[in-house]
Amino acid sequence: MSTQASASGSVNEARGRSAQDVEDSKTHFRVCRFIIETGVKLGMRSVPMATACVLYHRFFQSASLQVYEPYLVAMSAIYLAGKVEEQHLRTRDIINVCHRYFHPESEPMELDGKFWELRDSIVQCELLVLRQLNFQVSFEHPHKYVLHYLLSVRSLLNRHAWSRTPIAETALAVLKDSYHSSVCVRHKPQHLAFTSLYLALQTYGVQLPRGELEWWQVVCADITKAQIETIMSELLQLYDMEAKCT
Repeated sequence: MSTQASASGSVNEARGRSAQDVEDSKTHFRVCRFIIETGVKLGMRSVPMATACVLYHRFFQSASLQVYEPYLVAMSAIYLAGKVEEQHLRTRDIINVCHRYFHPESEPMELDGKFWELRDSIVQCELLVLRQLNFQVSFEHPHKYVLHYLLSVRSLLNRHAWSRTPIAETALAVLKDSYHSSVCVRHKPQHLAFTSLYLALQTYGVQLPRGELEWWQVVCADITKAQIETIMSELLQLYDMEAKCT
């Protein structure tokens, strides 16, 4: 093969991988939206829902979408997250809520062969997820950090500046949105929590007082400006992804 042909093949292969990565990212976004929306309908708390998304993303860090059905993995992640976070959910409830998600006008599934086959698939997939993750299914989430950082920032602002802008609500919303992609498993939870708050402050143009150190160095000492910008860029890309997945 000539050098030119070889180079052309490499470029086409790279483009193919890039296109596949984009499609995979869209799939992961849609599936995690499914996890969060069904989690809300199941009455899951925020941490169990976050755990379900992390289980899903951790699984697909080493597994292929071409091999495993993502929505089945998601249903198993919801089931397993309920156990991990001590908010146990019945498989029947999970199946009925997920079934209604895809078939809004339909009745709950009958307890027939199809139901029991799906239930067995969820349980078997749960074991697969556990083995794939080497049974390491306890995670540290950024929620506790963002609450701590919010208190720190509130102490730096006057009461009027804090009350007139929904900083806390926006930071928590950004944090929740981060679970739609693998950004939630690629960064330290305290860094993700801080950047969610940083983005909320940037959104509303809130300025914090400056001293010898930048305010963010005081609030989260082990994060760098480069890390903030990297995570913020990844978070903003999620909103572009949302537009593509509607």
